[in-house]
Amino acid sequence: MKRELLIIQAMQNILQEVEEGIHIVDKNGTTLVYNKAMERIEGLESEQVIGKYLLDVFPTWQIENSTLLSAINQQKSVHKEMQSYLNLKGKKITTMNTTFPIFHEGIVIGAVEIAKNLTNVNNMSEQILELQERLMKPEKPKKRSTIYYDFDSILGNNKKLLEAIKMAKRAAMSNSSVLIEGETGTGKELFAQSVHSGSDRCEKPFIAQNCAAFPESLLESILFGTVKGSFTGALDKPGLFEQANGGTLLLDEINSMSITLQAKLLRVLQEGYIRRIGGSKDVIVDVRIIATTNENILELVERGKFRKDLFYRLNVVNIKIPSLRDRLDDVKMLSEHFIRLYNEKLGKDVWMIGKDIEALFQEYTWPGNIRELQNMIETAMNMVMDEHVITKEHLAHKMDELAHRKNQDMTQQTRIDLSNGINDYLESLEKQVIQDLLLKYNSNISKTSKVLKISRQNLQYKMKKYELE
Repeated sequence: MKRELLIIQAMQNILQEVEEGIHIVDKNGTTLVYNKAMERIEGLESEQVIGKYLLDVFPTWQIENSTLLSAINQQKSVHKEMQSYLNLKGKKITTMNTTFPIFHEGIVIGAVEIAKNLTNVNNMSEQILELQERLMKPEKPKKRSTIYYDFDSILGNNKKLLEAIKMAKRAAMSNSSVLIEGETGTGKELFAQSVHSGSDRCEKPFIAQNCAAFPESLLESILFGTVKGSFTGALDKPGLFEQANGGTLLLDEINSMSITLQAKLLRVLQEGYIRRIGGSKDVIVDVRIIATTNENILELVERGKFRKDLFYRLNVVNIKIPSLRDRLDDVKMLSEHFIRLYNEKLGKDVWMIGKDIEALFQEYTWPGNIRELQNMIETAMNMVMDEHVITKEHLAHKMDELAHRKNQDMTQQTRIDLSNGINDYLESLEKQVIQDLLLKYNSNISKTSKVLKISRQNLQYKMKKYELE
């Protein structure tokens, strides 16, 4: 017995001193041995690994891409296989592994993995390959085109978003005016450019003008142009209508346009010509108008802030873009898109957002919508050093802001809005309560119906009614 204990003790000492990493698990995938070399390779302490299930320690792994679990399940060895993965700290590790199952009386009782650290070698080889590629194929300066986006640029699988895209694609097949409604930061110009690029006007100009950016007199001259001498310093200069002739003119935030200027715009839409400020000559123009608004236009019409006749002229095709809080199922996809974008811009190697951030993003109401999400990812990416996963650590200085805005948003949501009548208000309130509870209880029908004190059938009916399924 003493001899056996001596041998076991000697083996343990040897395992701790060898240069290669040694990782031994039992048949269930629970770690039994994790030596010092493996600690150095993966940046973990043995206490964090021993006695724990393999996939709990490495959450980005799956059974099929774990050499240890594969050796157990397939009952055969895996020799000299290169493996890249994220450790518990979110750092990328590259190793050359030899893994084999452990048999006792013909039955698999565990597996052993011997790992050689190739992280630095792999990183260096990737940099050399990237440098060679740049030398062989030097980057050419990209030509800046008028159109940046098309329908392929719109990311998301949310039902409401897909309905908006479907409507926009139909709009692209006509020349009628389009009114796009959506909160600030939802991507209204992205939709507008996509409609233009998908239309038969795509080879013609696309010009965008924010109606809230200039005072009325200046905006009028920008839109319609000027004649020399019409006012001090005025020159013969075409306006945006003439510049966009044959193409599309986007009037962003048209809800900010004055009533007086609205009347002049209406005449252009009705007559098909413009007259420069100070001029006497009518200029025929063929321009498709796409207008966007971040306010409820019908409410502005009722308050006398927007002309009803202009509303009907613009609202031939209506596209409603959902807010980000109404398409939370797209947040992860959008986050990954922005991560790829800033990886290229900032020279980072981030792979994903962590589970803690993903949960936080799902709870947040996103008052700034996609623009705010993009800003959030850019902020985090600037805080990342050599990690590959965005965690709360990288958004530490945003936590108070997120909590403050969340409370602010909840306060705003409780304000009574009776513009569409009390029934619509009560339904919107009921929908919000159900949505919040479903989110809280992970879509558990039984728990949610119990809190609401209604039957499961009644809850399912309301979910279908409010499209919360």
